[in-house]
Amino acid sequence: MLRRISSLSVGMLLLLLAGPTMAQRLFAEDPGAAFSAEQAQRGQAAYARACVSCHGAALEGSQFGPALKGEGFEGHWRGRTRAEWSEHIRSTMPPRGLGSVSGRAYSDIEAWLLQMNGRRPVDSGHAPAVVSAAALGQQAPVAGAMPPPAVRRGEDDPVYEQALTQRTARLAALTPVTDATLREPPEADWLIWRRRYDGLGYSPLGQIDRGNVARLRGTWSWSLPESMNEITPLVHDGVMFLYSGPVVQALDAATGELLWQHLHVLPDEFDNGRGGRVKTLAIHGERVFAPTTDGHLLALDMRSGRVLWDHEVITQSQRTMAGKAEGVALHVNGGPIVVKGKVIFGVSLGLENAPGGCFIVALDVETGRELWRFHTLARPGQPGGDSWNGAPVQERFGGGVWTAGSYDPELDLVYFGIGNTYDSATLLEPRPGAKRTSDNAGLYTDTTVALRPDTGALVWHYQHQHRDVWDLDWVFEQSIVTLQHNGKPRKLVVTGGKTAIFDAVDAATGAFVFAKDLGVQNLVTAIDPRTGEKTVNPAVEPEAGKAKLLCPAAYGARNWPATALNPKTGLLFVPITESCTEYTYAPRTASETAAGGADMRFAPRVPPGTDGKYGRLVAVDLNAREIRWVRRQRMPIAGSALATAGGLLFNGDLDRYFYAFDQDTGAVLWSTRLNAAAESSPITYSVNGRQYVAVVAGGGSAYGAGGRGLVPELVSPAAGVTLFVFELTGEP
Repeated sequence: MLRRISSLSVGMLLLLLAGPTMAQRLFAEDPGAAFSAEQAQRGQAAYARACVSCHGAALEGSQFGPALKGEGFEGHWRGRTRAEWSEHIRSTMPPRGLGSVSGRAYSDIEAWLLQMNGRRPVDSGHAPAVVSAAALGQQAPVAGAMPPPAVRRGEDDPVYEQALTQRTARLAALTPVTDATLREPPEADWLIWRRRYDGLGYSPLGQIDRGNVARLRGTWSWSLPESMNEITPLVHDGVMFLYSGPVVQALDAATGELLWQHLHVLPDEFDNGRGGRVKTLAIHGERVFAPTTDGHLLALDMRSGRVLWDHEVITQSQRTMAGKAEGVALHVNGGPIVVKGKVIFGVSLGLENAPGGCFIVALDVETGRELWRFHTLARPGQPGGDSWNGAPVQERFGGGVWTAGSYDPELDLVYFGIGNTYDSATLLEPRPGAKRTSDNAGLYTDTTVALRPDTGALVWHYQHQHRDVWDLDWVFEQSIVTLQHNGKPRKLVVTGGKTAIFDAVDAATGAFVFAKDLGVQNLVTAIDPRTGEKTVNPAVEPEAGKAKLLCPAAYGARNWPATALNPKTGLLFVPITESCTEYTYAPRTASETAAGGADMRFAPRVPPGTDGKYGRLVAVDLNAREIRWVRRQRMPIAGSALATAGGLLFNGDLDRYFYAFDQDTGAVLWSTRLNAAAESSPITYSVNGRQYVAVVAGGGSAYGAGGRGLVPELVSPAAGVTLFVFELTGEP
């Protein structure tokens, strides 16, 4: 019985302190063990919320958790540091899931436990607010699914040892992901946001097909820490890597067994990442690269979750704009790609008035050192630097990059879409003494840029919508595909904006090739077939104080939910929400304009003459430039599309349905109803010759919120986030 109780202590809140003398022995010489009386007082309250039910009000323990003081635990922590102790707590507690306790609360609970075990508080000016994530990553053991064996010394638990050995062997079998692997990934793997550098969202797996998809059933699921979702799992050698909130995890992709997990301790203002969203991770070599809600990029050992480096991409002053506004000014929510030894990704806006705009950055995969930075709002002296009506750099706003990039190894170019500005007056009115710029205004907003991955140098750019003052930006996936043009194959970059107009430009030069309007907008009345120049409808041009009907709404006919493109058929599959808005231009004073922020006011409206169907899935034949089929329904679309070689198209809606459609006709071949809407990007992969489909449900994106406003009868469940995995069952 005693050994059983001791075994239960592993992974329970603390394996902690032995008593008054134990705390002094373990941490007496450790300056990291300092704490203030205020911390301990807060910690007592936090302990009562998170820990008392298992460990008792007086740390006496219960049948659910060990005592947190007494000689019985002294041996576990003698000779170790506060950082090691903190890492163990953060990697195993609370048992209901990592990320449910904030970074400050962890440190406060530790302070109270130290005080209860005989340590005295110090002056608040000499106590750390939290044990830093950097200190934990450098000093502490791995944040694993199982506590390391050293924590369990003195115990004889062969079942544990066998499980740990099997788990270690499973992770040791992972092979490095090379540049060649990323260029030509194994069919079984899903290594990049849209599976390949080309951004198509297409898998060559065909075991699950039109003929057997009706036998698709759930095989396992996994609850995740709360976030706004938009998640894309990655799979390599049968191991799945995914994240949510502040936690990155590695799972056995066939069974759902947790292999390791890493908690990134966030400052309290980020609410444990509940409001965060990052669309993807990246894998290269033996590293997993994870953007964090507080603007860091982590390099984690893919076999253990250990932090190899931690680079602060967005400084605290950049995040908060030096106290100019509440909230987060900049964040990383698109996700990285790895190209030629560089982790490349964009930074986006948390607030509309981040001065100077956003940027794309490249870090060294080995060290995290910044190698180059491309500013997404043109600077004076650059091409387009004079396209801002005389506004100085600090009064140019926007240019967010909230989608992962694409890469063409043959052309050696990375492609990113760049968002709009929110300070419309900057593009509508010249500054005193400045000459009004042409309609080619506000570079590089609403633009595709092609950069050299080695240097970040701009090779070409194409602005899809000049002077976008309606928040109808073009910041989405850049699909690289070879299509027939004038009877010859031509490599193109195909991308669409919120208007659901899709442009195709030459991948090598950026020259316009063709455009396809899917017919759900009233902003553009004509597109020049030679240049792609778009003629704006005079009826929707801004007039101060005058409300005008604009379609789609500012959240777009399409948004972050990505398209899928079958390169063999040339079919592009586009999730769309039919919507409109009544917008009003509300000019501000010169000083208000200079401070940035949105000056358009939007009031959502249903489309005129609507039949009450707002969700639309469209298949476009890009070779013929024709719409092949359209499927419409009441419920708006929730997430990205996934196309497979089995002739299937997977997608979900806000009413919690997850579908498999026939790519050729749009017919529903299979569906299931999840616990929440699949507001994410589904994937498919194979382990030991067996194909699986995976999707994350729950959370709730801003785009989804816009769709929900159209269907008032829809009641969404609580914001729990869950991964669902499906496989074929039964006999053929």
